[in-house]
Amino acid sequence: MRKFPIYFLLLSSFFGFSQENIKQTQHSNDLKLSALPYYSFGKGIGITSPDSLYQVNIRFRMQNRVTYTENDGKDGVYDAQIRRLRLRFDGFVGNPKFLYAIQLSFAPGDVGEIKEGENINIIRDAVVFYRPNKHWNISFGQTKLPGNRQRLNSSGALQLTDRSINNARFTIDRDFGFQVHNLNEFKDKFSYNFKTAVSTGEGRNVTGNADADLAFTGKIELLPFGAFSKDGAYFEGDIIREKTAKLLLSAAFQQNNHAKRTQGQLGNDLFEARTMKSVMLDAILKYNGWAAMSSYMSRNTSRNAVTINPLNNSQLNFAYVGSGFDYQLSYNFPSNYEIIGRYSTQKVAKDIEILTPNTKQYTVGVTKYLWQHNFKLQTELTFDTLDYYSGSTKNNWYLRFQVEIGI
Repeated sequence: MRKFPIYFLLLSSFFGFSQENIKQTQHSNDLKLSALPYYSFGKGIGITSPDSLYQVNIRFRMQNRVTYTENDGKDGVYDAQIRRLRLRFDGFVGNPKFLYAIQLSFAPGDVGEIKEGENINIIRDAVVFYRPNKHWNISFGQTKLPGNRQRLNSSGALQLTDRSINNARFTIDRDFGFQVHNLNEFKDKFSYNFKTAVSTGEGRNVTGNADADLAFTGKIELLPFGAFSKDGAYFEGDIIREKTAKLLLSAAFQQNNHAKRTQGQLGNDLFEARTMKSVMLDAILKYNGWAAMSSYMSRNTSRNAVTINPLNNSQLNFAYVGSGFDYQLSYNFPSNYEIIGRYSTQKVAKDIEILTPNTKQYTVGVTKYLWQHNFKLQTELTFDTLDYYSGSTKNNWYLRFQVEIGI
């Protein structure tokens, strides 16, 4: 029982933390010179040139966490780390219809292990947009594909400290290519969006891997009761406390032709390319502090998912194929304390059932929003059950405390 005092201390600090009122005063004698850029403090720090020919918005965020983990058959361990450290720039050049977004990552878990012959993964997003009007977005560059909802949400806009186990295995994530989005969102009436992408299928920051095969992605989003308040479809939990029920239903499909990695855009290299097909379905409901989410994700291959090293038959690697469901429910109290529960199931396909287990995950969490998702304290308890083909079972669990802060 000596393992727990540090967590009781963290949790007592967590629940005892109170938000201070911060007031900004506008001085009547502020001096604005037309020869200098104009500064604003909206979503980040904004700078607009005097002639309005360019604008840059600067933002950052970080996630600091400590985790106690016990895996079946192993001693418990503490892990303290900077999980994410991001710097983002966005704005326009020449004309507000031509926009850009750049996001860089610096935390070890973001950049990944440096390997000989591979690129460093500092660049997450580097994309140019053309927005002729409010209904059309056309982009070129590296950014997230129009996949499942939890992946499209920023990791800083999650209720729990990480995405689900199905997101970890079945997401289609970032890629380089063209995207066209048709947006038709209205406040209190039926709305819909169509999103498409043609991309390399290789993932982010890949060079020297050119081929003639591409990935094709399509998505439809339906909002029967109109758009969520303040873009609420792009962050988890009902921190806005929707006054009327808001619902999002979406379906996405991707075919990644001759993918070379175990998870399409992610994972280790396969010994032989495989064409992968992914299906992602989402439903989100928010009302008066309540938020419910359900999602389904799957991936399959046109051939056996297992690939073997032609130079050494004892070495193999496999495309991660199978399917999974996520269910998430939360309530945000008027005090901005939120309780969250999530249940996930993941079943692997027959091709790989001997090589990797089926998984179930149970998570409960409490979050205190100090400044919406920009500044929050999170704690959660997660329990995993791993069922192996041999009939054996392993049970793992962890307890985590995290601070998220950013602008």
